[in-house]
Amino acid sequence: MSAALIVNPHASRVTPDLTLAVERELAASGEVETLLTEGPAHAAELAAEASQMYERIFVYSGDGTYNEVVNGLERDIPLGFVPGGGTSVLPRALGLPRNPIESARLLAHGAKPRRISLGRVNGRRFTFSAGLGLDAELVRRVDALGRESGRRAGDVAFARTLLGIFAERRGRFDPTMEVVGVGRVAFALVANCDPYSYAGRFPLRVAPRARFELGLDLVAPRSLRARVLPQVAWWMLAGRGQERSRHLLYVHDADELRIVCDAPSPLQVDGEDLGDVSEARFEAERDALQVLTPG
Repeated sequence: MSAALIVNPHASRVTPDLTLAVERELAASGEVETLLTEGPAHAAELAAEASQMYERIFVYSGDGTYNEVVNGLERDIPLGFVPGGGTSVLPRALGLPRNPIESARLLAHGAKPRRISLGRVNGRRFTFSAGLGLDAELVRRVDALGRESGRRAGDVAFARTLLGIFAERRGRFDPTMEVVGVGRVAFALVANCDPYSYAGRFPLRVAPRARFELGLDLVAPRSLRARVLPQVAWWMLAGRGQERSRHLLYVHDADELRIVCDAPSPLQVDGEDLGDVSEARFEAERDALQVLTPG
């Protein structure tokens, strides 16, 4: 079975030696041709071509490149995601280990196709999460720190930056946008699966009812104050309590969500900054993608 392996050589956990090892593991299931990305948006171009030429596509990279590939596909074929980023939320949420060689081995031997839903916001697909407001601002500020050899700063930088944002706001986040038909909120987190992301080894369970096979879940604080932050941290680690809180809006398994901002606000998908928007229209693409997962 012929396959393409799309590799981002600048991803945090991608090296030439590991790329060769991943190639060897995947070759156990058939011929593999490796395609290296050369810059932003190139993975989408490679995916468009590869989806017409191969029976499967594997991607060894971080979440940003996975997102590009999913947006570039021109034909419905199975995709296998090998973790090569600092976080690599998507393959971990699909049940793959963080070790790229072990993941490649599992994908080559007995991986089963599974259909999952995707999210879409303002026309851009996302695989696991999107955010409007706070977490998108966090992504933007970490990106502004710069990248070393193309690699984004890690979890420590994210934590420090988040603490800096809270300090600037004095732990106070007032309503700045309207979830149409639902209510006003300070910022919005939209999940396509549980977990929403990871902090090192720990899953961040922002939307514990979200599932790849369902629609989208929205978690949005009506407002946020410093005294509530310990409770928010508990929700994210324990994965319970969100739906019952008077401080939050929680919408489960939605086909569509529309959010209108008081002023242009940052938007991110799968950890990638999409710039400022005045309105975000989220849609669930049910049963949209074939992914390979451990058998």
